[in-house]
Amino acid sequence: MRLNTLMKGVAAAAVALVAVSAAGEAEARVKMKIHSAFGRNVFVIGPGPYNVSNAVKEMSGGEVDMHIFEPGALVPGTQYYDPVSTGSIDGAWGTPGYNVHKNFAYAFFSAVPFGPGAGEYLGWWYHGGGRELAEEMYAKDNIKMFLCNLIAPESSGWFRNEIKSTADLKGLKMRFFGLGAKVMEKFGVSTQLLAGGDIYPALELGSIDATEFSMPAIDKDLGFYQIAKHNYFPGWHQQSTLGEMLFNMDKFNKLSKGQQVMVEQACKAQVVTSYAETEAKQGAAMAFHESKGVTIHLWSPEILAELEGAWKEVIAEEIKATPEAAKIWASMSKFRDEYKVWKKNGYLD
Repeated sequence: MRLNTLMKGVAAAAVALVAVSAAGEAEARVKMKIHSAFGRNVFVIGPGPYNVSNAVKEMSGGEVDMHIFEPGALVPGTQYYDPVSTGSIDGAWGTPGYNVHKNFAYAFFSAVPFGPGAGEYLGWWYHGGGRELAEEMYAKDNIKMFLCNLIAPESSGWFRNEIKSTADLKGLKMRFFGLGAKVMEKFGVSTQLLAGGDIYPALELGSIDATEFSMPAIDKDLGFYQIAKHNYFPGWHQQSTLGEMLFNMDKFNKLSKGQQVMVEQACKAQVVTSYAETEAKQGAAMAFHESKGVTIHLWSPEILAELEGAWKEVIAEEIKATPEAAKIWASMSKFRDEYKVWKKNGYLD
């Protein structure tokens, strides 16, 4: 009788232990709703958040589950900053240049006209103070930010007609991104920032006359070549472009230290993956465009000089108007001044 009672007690204890363990596992599992500014089918930038999500899920043994939502499923494509800040959504995948409505200084964390290439940008970000400046700005709005994507130079525009001088830009309505948009406005271009999926319909309907969005392999997926047959290079406005993954700070802080490190390392891996793939795929995309009747143009030295002159005006205005922009520009300029001797001597022209 006593043995039977003992066995019942052991069984009850075992059931209780299993229940506690299951409850603990349930508590350890973190589910996140992550908005993506780009459709999954868009080359590199579309699959990126899924790569990060899958890596974190594998590394965490399924304890961290980041569910990625397509543009519009939770919020409109580029309009994710405030929802992440307030916790309406747990996180988002995009680029800092989409946050200029909050503070135009965010554009410096995305792409800088006549600015650094990938290696130089990463050097400043990780070892020149860039990351710390970005984290400080985002933290003010309760957001944890990670550099999570890096792509090679972009095309600087798709036009219906050949651009023979900067005078031909005057009066155009053009989708343009970040700091480069302010440069184009100096030449009489009316710019607007559209999400990737909204650009083709705007071109087709005539709401815009021209566009830039990204590099040839990405632009190919969006079909600009079907309407605008003149594609211009180099991408003076975006020699390299940084992408971000944002998290509501309160949600992110619920992750264990180990889980937080997993997110950071998955983002670093995606930076390498995205940059390598974007360097690998552009030649084939440009050949495809030419097969569809697109003319690939190089800006003349004279036009590039005019664009750079306008950029110098823009940056002078920006650092005067925005304290954060002045602080970021001072940090970046200091790093680039020190980098010049290495760039001049270490690399072929």
